[in-house]
Amino acid sequence: MALNADRDTPARKGAVREAPVAANTIIYAGGMTAITTAGVARPPSAASDIVLGRSRERADNATGADGDVSVDIEAGTFRYANSAGGDEITRAHIGDDCFAVDDERVARTNGGSSRPRAGSVFDVDALGVWVKSD
Repeated sequence: MALNADRDTPARKGAVREAPVAANTIIYAGGMTAITTAGVARPPSAASDIVLGRSRERADNATGADGDVSVDIEAGTFRYANSAGGDEITRAHIGDDCFAVDDERVARTNGGSSRPRAGSVFDVDALGVWVKSD
C-alpha cells in the first residue's frame, strides 16, 4: 500500500557493512573484500564473488566455520596495486570497470571470466589504481 502520511524511513549512516567471514579464511586489514554466492566474506577469488570494498580490520577465521567471525567492510574509493603488461590500467581506463586479481591488485581484464569486478577506475597515479567500489 502506498504512503498516505509522512514516514520515518530507517537509514544506515556511512558506508560500512558487517559480513560473516568464510570458513578457513583470513581477511587482512585494508584488503579488498568480497562476498561469495553463499553470502560470506573472503578475499576476492572467483568471478562470482561480489567485491564490496576494503576490510576495516583483520578478521581471522582460519580455524572457524562460516560466520564464526565477522568483518566490517567499507565501501568507497581506495588505491590498489596495478597489474602489468596487457592487464595494466592507465588513465585511459578511468570510468571503466576493473577486476580483482587478489585482495591488493586490480587488472584491466576479467582474466578470461575468472576474476570478479572490483569496481570502476576512479583515477590512476604512480602508486596504483584508485578504485571506486559500489
